[in-house]
Amino acid sequence: MRFILLLLFCMAGCRTSNSGGAAGDAAGTAQPPAGSGFDFYLLNLSWSPEYCYSHPSGAECGAHAGFVLHGLWPQNNDGSYPENCSNAPGPSDAGQYRDLYPEPGLLMHEWRAHGTCSGLSADAFFATARRAYEGIKIPAALAQLQQTTAMPPEEILEQFTAANPGLGRESLALSCGRNYLTAVEVCLDKRLHPVACARVRSCGARTVRVLPPS
Repeated sequence: MRFILLLLFCMAGCRTSNSGGAAGDAAGTAQPPAGSGFDFYLLNLSWSPEYCYSHPSGAECGAHAGFVLHGLWPQNNDGSYPENCSNAPGPSDAGQYRDLYPEPGLLMHEWRAHGTCSGLSADAFFATARRAYEGIKIPAALAQLQQTTAMPPEEILEQFTAANPGLGRESLALSCGRNYLTAVEVCLDKRLHPVACARVRSCGARTVRVLPPS
């Protein structure tokens, strides 16, 4: 998962809306302290080919990746979300998260904007983000896509539930732009178990175009 994904986009604001088991295993998951000011996590899995279509020189584009980690974002049930919660220091060794964020600027953006609101240290937050990302299995049909395909958003989300036993449709949302797939989002509790998404917007298009990794 090699990317600078949407660096400029992220700096302007992240919120537009591979392998492993269905959802994150609670074992070893760092727990936010009691009273942490959010209700659940929103795991954003960005569809890299959509970004690479207009940014072919992006560092992640040479890897021909499909879904990549955009972020793990604290979210509230009322649809709001905390941001930029403290000046806590970033990871002790940013290089150990290069598999998630090879671009240090994006790593630090995700920490400052979202990680500082998790109640976790930077290292615990990014380790939790890695577990969440690796806990979602990407559907084979999307991972092996060979040509641009149009399909209803519900069909894409059904592929995710089929590939991830225990992950219900109510825990998923899909983001699109100009009727192109941009991301799939998964709602997780603080132990990384799937929960129903509360007031998370999902794409309203009847069909979306899905660009293949190139």
